[in-house]
Amino acid sequence: MQLFYSPDITEETALFTFNRDESKHIVKVLRKTMGDTLYITNGNGWLFTAEISVPNINKCTANIVSKVLQRKRNYSLHLAVAPTKMNDRYEWFLEKASEIGIDSITPIICDHSERKVIKPERFERILQSAMKQSLSCYLPKLHEAISFQDFIEQDFKTERFIAHCEETDKKSLKQQLKPGSNITILIGPEGDFSVKEIAKALKNNFIPVTLGETRLRTETAAIVACHSVAFTNE
Repeated sequence: MQLFYSPDITEETALFTFNRDESKHIVKVLRKTMGDTLYITNGNGWLFTAEISVPNINKCTANIVSKVLQRKRNYSLHLAVAPTKMNDRYEWFLEKASEIGIDSITPIICDHSERKVIKPERFERILQSAMKQSLSCYLPKLHEAISFQDFIEQDFKTERFIAHCEETDKKSLKQQLKPGSNITILIGPEGDFSVKEIAKALKNNFIPVTLGETRLRTETAAIVACHSVAFTNE
C-alpha cells in the first residue's frame, strides 16, 4: 500500500485531481492506469480509497470510492526541541519521531542554541514523507520556532517535563509517564538548557527528568523521550 497526501481533500470530495508532480509519479513511475486503486490522506485522520478515472501524466484524476477515519492514539505528545547545529540531525529526529508517534513539534531557541534559524518548508516535507511511509493518516503539527522564554509562559493543559543534564534531583521519565496522558517534553540544545532556563521551567511546573545514565545528543534524547511515551502507551 502506497499512501498519498493532500491537505485539499475533504470528506465531501467525490473527484480528486493530483498535482503535476504526483500525477507524473502515479502514471509514469508507478505505471498506474484507469481503474487502479490509490490511497490518499489529508493528514487529519481520513484515509480515502480512490479509483483512477483519468490516468493523465499532468492531471491524474480519481474517483473517491470510500473513506474511513483512522483511530487516533489515546495520548498526545508535544516535543519542544532545540534546533541542532547540523540540520540533518534535526531532520532525522523529525522523521523518526513521526514514524514512532508524535502530535506536535516546536523548535525552541535557547540560551545555548548554536542554530537559531530553521527551514520550516523542508521540515514539513520530511514530516509528510514520514507520515506516508509509516501509513499514518495524522500529520504532526510543526509550530513556528519560538524562544524558550515565550514557550515556557504558555498556558499548558498537559503533563510537563524538562529533560536536562544538570546534577540536580531528577525523576526517571519512564517512571513518571502515565498511559493515556497528554504530554509536553522539553529537550535542550547541545550545550543543554542554562541554569536560568531550568529554574524558569521548574517555576512553571515542569518536572525535571532524566532519560538514562548516559549523555545523549539532542536528537537522540528527543527520540528516547518519544519512544518512552509510545512504549508506555502500548
